[in-house]
Amino acid sequence: MSYGLGFERRVALRFLREGRMQTLLIIVGVAAGVAVIAYISALINGLQSNTLNKTLGAQAHITLRAPDDLVTPARAPEPGSALLTETQPRAQRLRSVANWQALVPVLEGMGAIAGVSPTMAGGGLALRGEATQAVALTGVDLDRYDRVVGLRSKVISGTARLSPGDAILGRELAADLGVRVGDRLTLQTGAVSDSARVTALVDLGVRDLNRRTVIMPLRAAQNLLGLPGGATSLDLTVNDVWAAQTLAQDLRRQFPYKIESWQESNAALVTALNAQSISTALIRGVVLVVVVLGIASVLVVSVVQKRREIGILRAMGATRGQVLRIFLLQGAVVGAIGSLLGLVLALGMIWLFTTFVRGSDGQPLFNIALQASTAVQVALIATVCGVLAAIAPARRAARLDPAQAIRI
Repeated sequence: MSYGLGFERRVALRFLREGRMQTLLIIVGVAAGVAVIAYISALINGLQSNTLNKTLGAQAHITLRAPDDLVTPARAPEPGSALLTETQPRAQRLRSVANWQALVPVLEGMGAIAGVSPTMAGGGLALRGEATQAVALTGVDLDRYDRVVGLRSKVISGTARLSPGDAILGRELAADLGVRVGDRLTLQTGAVSDSARVTALVDLGVRDLNRRTVIMPLRAAQNLLGLPGGATSLDLTVNDVWAAQTLAQDLRRQFPYKIESWQESNAALVTALNAQSISTALIRGVVLVVVVLGIASVLVVSVVQKRREIGILRAMGATRGQVLRIFLLQGAVVGAIGSLLGLVLALGMIWLFTTFVRGSDGQPLFNIALQASTAVQVALIATVCGVLAAIAPARRAARLDPAQAIRI
């Protein structure tokens, strides 16, 4: 008997329609599994993105500094004294990166690096009337520094400007000193002091940073900290934040400086992010196993229930390959329909989270979104799992003997 090209598809859909309740239950199961996978993926991605933005929002992806001072022992240790190594660390003084002016254009010419900012950093005091606060002075070129940490986007009052005699303060520090935009304060380091006018207040996303940060022109910081023409570090931002570690290792092989990536300075955070990613992968794997088992169990029952129909199809000329494809198509259809419904359900869950879950300030905890690539990936995986789940039932159906199947 000759069958048209759509024979397997028509029979597969008919079998699914005849077992409506079973089909509906397994589609709902697939949809629930896909919704959980898509929602958890979007939630973890949003959480990690929010955490990275807050962590890296006020720091460079890679920091290049002068190497540590080392001292070599002048004589051998006394008998019975502690064994000295060949070199020992010494108390570190404020030091400039050697030849940083020539190094900046070299780093900017590297394709993986998006921005380079020379920085002059050191401790000092901020004075306003009777108020005195210990602060971290940071001298920068504003345009370069903005490309590294996006400073202008963090301004909450005033206008980010760093002309000679200007300064930008963290919001908590301004509150502690009782200053607003346009007010003046005194910045002091040892016997050197300078007056600065506040041009803007910024929120760096971390309260401790807001309480001690003073950003000023590079030259003014050099004079205050006693390093004219110097830069204590070069702050780098890269196009791919996760490639910072590899790039830092490459830079260490090329330049004799102390180079540290954000992964090295935030090792605990990286560990936590990796643990989240592994947990997400485990959840996805478990849910997919449940989906596969659900589809397989329903199709096994379908094979048992439709033994006579399968036997009649074989007796009328249907080949084993056609019977096999009938059940594989059922798995694919169930997986595809369940995937689409699951993605719709996931979008609804995401909307509920972003609409009703709020922090203490009344704002959403963080934004989450289901990326198109993630949605397509989850749908394809679920559909493939539907086909894989149908393999065992399909092979069982294809092996049925027509005479015995009809006799039952």
